[in-house]
Amino acid sequence: MKVSPSLARPKPPAITSNPNVSPHPNVYRKTYTYIVDAAEKPVRWVGSSRKELKSFPRPVQRHVGQALYAAQCGDEYPSAKALKGFGGRAVLEIVVPHKGDTFRTVYTVRFPDAIYVLHAFQKKSRKGVSTPQKEIELVKQRLAAAERDHRERQN
Repeated sequence: MKVSPSLARPKPPAITSNPNVSPHPNVYRKTYTYIVDAAEKPVRWVGSSRKELKSFPRPVQRHVGQALYAAQCGDEYPSAKALKGFGGRAVLEIVVPHKGDTFRTVYTVRFPDAIYVLHAFQKKSRKGVSTPQKEIELVKQRLAAAERDHRERQN
């Protein structure tokens, strides 16, 4: 069966042997530059935060994963907000509603070389939107542990 020339697929561009010449120079160059420029910071888990996150429903885990990836790339996900009581935007909280429940993950971007996930929990109280005090205390303890870890890695 013959295909009419108007319906035939266009031929792909010829591949050259010169690595500096690309058949699609703008696409490849921009992609490569983006990948090189967007070096991701590693995620470090403090205490049982990873285990706690793994106990969340899969859609919540996916949402938190996307938010942490944005943080690794230097961005801030829309569901991340500053956790009150920690001064500024160095300690952030990802809030994910799911089937009537609220799941929260707290992380810090205070250190330039890594993202530290401090705590992950399900908010059980139906009163108010504030983070319970016992969770805040645990975050403070884990933030101190993250600071110690960061100092040790610097030496």
